[in-house]
Amino acid sequence: MPHAPIDEPDTSRALRLDAGALAQEADGGARRRAPRAMESADLFRGERTVEINHNGVIYRLQATRLGKLILTK
Repeated sequence: MPHAPIDEPDTSRALRLDAGALAQEADGGARRRAPRAMESADLFRGERTVEINHNGVIYRLQATRLGKLILTK
């Protein structure tokens, strides 16, 4: 004889709250922001290579023919 389905509580909200609490604890109690996202096309502007100055050091970001990214110092 088949069993009737058991109603289980929706824990998805609780899990999201717990994950938020963990992220807050891991950051010393401060809320973290999601990283800023941008399109690679906005960086490259039709070029295949861009240079990035980071702390006085120039890095080169290249897009390959296969659509991969390579970052070199």
